[in-house]
Amino acid sequence: MSSFLYNYCKITNIFRTFASNYKEIMNKRFNLLLTYPLSTACILIIWILCFCTPPHTPLDNVPLMDKWTHIAMYCGTCTVMWVETLRSRRSFPGIRRMLLYVWLCPVLMSGLIEILQANCTGGRRSGDWLDFFANSIGVTLGFLLGLVLLKWGKEWLKGNRENE
Repeated sequence: MSSFLYNYCKITNIFRTFASNYKEIMNKRFNLLLTYPLSTACILIIWILCFCTPPHTPLDNVPLMDKWTHIAMYCGTCTVMWVETLRSRRSFPGIRRMLLYVWLCPVLMSGLIEILQANCTGGRRSGDWLDFFANSIGVTLGFLLGLVLLKWGKEWLKGNRENE
C-alpha cells in the first residue's frame, strides 16, 4: 500500500510539474502575441494567402507581378517586426538576435511554405524557387529598412532627451 501511495504521489508530482511548465510556456507565447500583434497578423496572412487559390485579375498580364507581391509582403512583414520590436523594448536586443528573428526566421518560413506548396496542395499551388528568391529579397529589404529605422529612432530619442 505504501509503494502504491509513493508511486501515486510521484506520478502526481510529474503531472503537476508538466502542467506548471506548460502553463509557463503558454503564458510566454501569449505575451509574445500581445507584444507583437501586427507581426503575428502579417505572418498569419502570409500563411493563409500562400495556400489559397489566387483569383484571376487583369494584373496577371504584368510581368513578374507575383514576385513583386512576394517582395512587398515580406518587406512589409519584416518592417512591422522591426517597428514592434523597437516599440516594445526599452533597449535594443542586439543585431544578432534581430538577424535571427527578423531575417533568418522569415527566410526559413518562406522556404518551408514553398516546399509545402509544391508537395501538399494537390496541384492547386506550385512551389517556385523564384518566389523563395523574391521572399528573400523582400526580407532583406525589410531588414535594411529596419536598420534605417533603428538609426533614425536612436537619433530621434537623443534629440528628444536634449530638448527636455
